[in-house]
Amino acid sequence: MAIDRTKGEVWVFAEQEEGKLSDVPRELLGKGRELADRLGVRLGAVLIGGEGVAGSLAAQLFEAGADVLHVIEDARLEVFRGKAYRHAFVELIKECSPQIVIFGATHMGRDLAPAVASALKCGLTADCTDLQIGDYTDKKCTCEDGSAKVVKDVLLQIRPAFGGNIIATIVNPYNWPQMATVREGVMKPLDPQPGRTGEVVRHESHLDGVEIPVEVLEIVRRHSSINLKGARIIVAGGAGVGSKENFKLLHDLADALGGAVGGSRAAVDLGYCEHERQIGQTGVTVRPALFISCGISGAVQHLAGMQDSAKIIAINTDKDAPIFKVAHYGIVGDLNVVIPKMIKAIKQKG
Repeated sequence: MAIDRTKGEVWVFAEQEEGKLSDVPRELLGKGRELADRLGVRLGAVLIGGEGVAGSLAAQLFEAGADVLHVIEDARLEVFRGKAYRHAFVELIKECSPQIVIFGATHMGRDLAPAVASALKCGLTADCTDLQIGDYTDKKCTCEDGSAKVVKDVLLQIRPAFGGNIIATIVNPYNWPQMATVREGVMKPLDPQPGRTGEVVRHESHLDGVEIPVEVLEIVRRHSSINLKGARIIVAGGAGVGSKENFKLLHDLADALGGAVGGSRAAVDLGYCEHERQIGQTGVTVRPALFISCGISGAVQHLAGMQDSAKIIAINTDKDAPIFKVAHYGIVGDLNVVIPKMIKAIKQKG
């Protein structure tokens, strides 16, 4: 498809810390590539940081799918400070007029995105789990012939609402850019294309005369010991596990397999496991090689967070549980009986 350079680009905020990209920009560039191709425009990555930050990261962003890299380098942007980043980003949007801007729903993205949207007086949808391009019919606005106005090719921003009980589609057809934050892990990155290149465009920070009220004296990081996104094997439990004590069975099975333990929202709400282990639309999205579901009925909100796993084994006493519709292998039975037998078999075979 030919690229239309007269239309605004699709942008992804290439969040970095200390000159290192997380997985989030790569995930967003995978979805951004799909949106940009659908619209026939360029996909841009926005990189903000200290002097020389683009040198080590430009190649990674092009290989991940970006066509153009918009760079703002300034010593005052060495570490993230909300007001400085907001001002630089707002001025960049005013200069280039992108039609879509996507941020990760990380600590940084959740701080920066609403500040930028507020300054530009445009909409922002938080914690999206999917983004699509489609047409919007405005029934409140009619054409001369009396028909409802149709706005073509708007960003459909899809996210859970009311505690995950419904899925809402939100549009911003008039006050652009269309902006959204996207939950970590829900978008698939593209396979890297080694040697792929693009255009680097450098921009001013426009920070001269801007008072930055925060001074960073020290950065202290606390790393979580739970890494569900990186686990190749996950054993997950739901309300059907029955108690926090029974969750020990899941930990024993995970230890035998060299995997990690996760839980459904119901299990977290009941206090069976920590919130960091929650899998689903209101938790993390995972794609392990093996996912073992124990006592999870399979609500749509949970399935959205694990249904792309390579192999799914479901254990449930209810043969009609929705989880069996996505499982590759199903075991109808009591997990308190099934799991000890699985552990024994695994240990015997090594």
